[in-house]
Amino acid sequence: MTTLATATRAAVSVTNLVKVYGTGDTSVRALDGVSVDFGAGEFTAIMGPSGSGKSTLMHCAAGLDTVTSGSVLLGSTELTRLGDRTLTRLRRSRMGFVFQSYNLLPTLTAAQNIVLPMELAGRKSDPEWYAHIVGVLGIGDRLRHTPAQLSGGQQQRVACARALLPRPEVIFADEPTGNLDSHASAEVLGFLQQSVRDLGQTIVMVTHDPVAAGYADRVVRLVDGRIA
Repeated sequence: MTTLATATRAAVSVTNLVKVYGTGDTSVRALDGVSVDFGAGEFTAIMGPSGSGKSTLMHCAAGLDTVTSGSVLLGSTELTRLGDRTLTRLRRSRMGFVFQSYNLLPTLTAAQNIVLPMELAGRKSDPEWYAHIVGVLGIGDRLRHTPAQLSGGQQQRVACARALLPRPEVIFADEPTGNLDSHASAEVLGFLQQSVRDLGQTIVMVTHDPVAAGYADRVVRLVDGRIA
């Protein structure tokens, strides 16, 4: 078992995490007894070569994928014991997500995309918090545009606003700059870093890019499903 703790209170904690795909001779052990804490108010980057298990770790920590064995805690909530519906509600209210492909609905405006998860959860957004996020991200003049009318960097900033609006306990970012040029990448990463420092946000980011990882407070490295 490999264990990696954090000096601060853990927002997410995984213990003895094992994830096996397939059965018998064709099975693949993507995670092999991983234990790691992701500190509250910290920006953590998960790095590793292709096939190291970094995306699998994030997906299991976020309840997006089932685990073969082990424990995943969001605060004091054990995710591995929850059903699909409960997990869906929990993700809407307590987690935020930023993906490489933005995952914006093409028929909705930027403003509609930002508030959609909260509307689905039956919650109202705080107008002052909404205005602050939009202002910090510099997308106030793009709110009426659809994704097709936005650059890649602008779309990812909309995705960041959508993730931050519910004030989640943790934001999971999966290769958030993978489709962006260096300038747009620096803008998005700088904002994620700022959200940790100024807003106390917790961020767990998967990346293969050492430059992107350099924005994080801490780097967790995986090799062959284990912490290196």
